[in-house]
Amino acid sequence: MATTIKATCPMCGDIEVFSTDVFIRMSEEMGWATYVFTCNECCCQVEKDADSSVVSLLKTAGVRVDTVSSEIFDYTNGVPLTSDDLLDFALWLRSTPNATVNDLVGDTTRPTST
Repeated sequence: MATTIKATCPMCGDIEVFSTDVFIRMSEEMGWATYVFTCNECCCQVEKDADSSVVSLLKTAGVRVDTVSSEIFDYTNGVPLTSDDLLDFALWLRSTPNATVNDLVGDTTRPTST
């Protein structure tokens, strides 16, 4: 059974949401956490900072936790994109309306043994 949680929407003010409609996004390695919910009145997605006490309370209420690895913030790999790179990509997307991931990165399937 879902727990009712009081939350505040910046548009609608105080509302109630179910614990099944909230999730925590956190990176313990980087020391931050937020909680996310969709307002049941205006349908806006709301994300708010959460300190350790808020995280603890939400976990107790059965809120799902999505852990984010610090690796996704590692910007040291590869060469930074330039404005030209982005423009080239936008033009390629426009000229290739049915593009797939394989078109972007090549065929990633492994050859099968015969």
